[in-house]
Amino acid sequence: MKKITVTPDIITEEISRMFDYQFDGTTYFEPPTISPIDMINIIGNDFSIGLIVGPSGTGKSTLLETFGKEKKIEWDNTKAVVSHFENAEIAKDKFAAVGFNSIPSWMRPYEVLSTGEKFRADLSRKLESNAVIDEYTSVIDRNVAKAASVAIRRYVDNHKLKNLVFATCHFDIIEWLQPDWVFDTSTGSVTTRRLERRPEIVLEILPCSTNAWTLFRNHHYLSGDINKSSRCWIAVWNDNPVGFSANLALPSGTLKNAWKGHRTVILPDYQGMGFGVRMSEAIAEIFLAEGKRYFTKTAHPRLGQYRESSSKWRGTTHNLEDRKDYLKNKRSDKKYNRKHLKKHSDRMTYAHEYIGSK
Repeated sequence: MKKITVTPDIITEEISRMFDYQFDGTTYFEPPTISPIDMINIIGNDFSIGLIVGPSGTGKSTLLETFGKEKKIEWDNTKAVVSHFENAEIAKDKFAAVGFNSIPSWMRPYEVLSTGEKFRADLSRKLESNAVIDEYTSVIDRNVAKAASVAIRRYVDNHKLKNLVFATCHFDIIEWLQPDWVFDTSTGSVTTRRLERRPEIVLEILPCSTNAWTLFRNHHYLSGDINKSSRCWIAVWNDNPVGFSANLALPSGTLKNAWKGHRTVILPDYQGMGFGVRMSEAIAEIFLAEGKRYFTKTAHPRLGQYRESSSKWRGTTHNLEDRKDYLKNKRSDKKYNRKHLKKHSDRMTYAHEYIGSK
């Protein structure tokens, strides 16, 4: 039992009277009684992710302190948040791991980020072995919290991080984070949960007009333009729009009944869950079912590398080539200035045809 004492005053006296609460300046708090030694005996001292969960006021933070002290993050507001890492590759991976995927926001100083962006930026710099992280996902949307949890679990596994402990009042992220153990402060129980399967993700792919592009245009990594003759679909998860795909008929004399991907966007908050791959292949299956061929070209490394390793995709003649055709582009508008085109002309692209499961 922990005793907490404050100095009574006129305000505490009035509140006590209003709610008929007897208060003399002292309250008591019952923190979790399990000791660090008991915890180690139960969970071991070699795990990837541990989770302390329970309602507010049940001792989560007190128990978390037995695993270490949370790292305090400092930011230089004269620099972009992305500049606070050792290199660009680490920054990209860390931000992706916490669901912070807005490139424009990466280039801003910490002080102008939204509350949710600040939380994820702080979290990205705390992800390391033996880290303790309190109030996990407390200030972000619950669907975003689930998406971030999937990405964090993948990052921890891929980088073989050890002994991270999170504390949260949200039980909804347990199945998505897949911690190796869970301590419930409301019951005082410890359970292992890592072997449980993550909930099935049901992604709806619905046809739509090009007008839906307005929800996604600012998040495309190359351009906000779209061809008005595109055939489009929108992806919906848990009643929320999460992705968009536009596709064009190939104007080729040698390829009959062929289509190509034009614009594919997954909203930043939902990246890292494999939605882009699922949406792309679902749409490709639609074209194949209609007796058409389907082609894609992307400079996105994660999406391109997936297609390289998948038996459902076959590399085309120009697969893994740079974009020298950019240098032949005669467009003079601001988005397609010569300096921009030259800069990206040597960027490798992945070009594939979807052949489906054999």
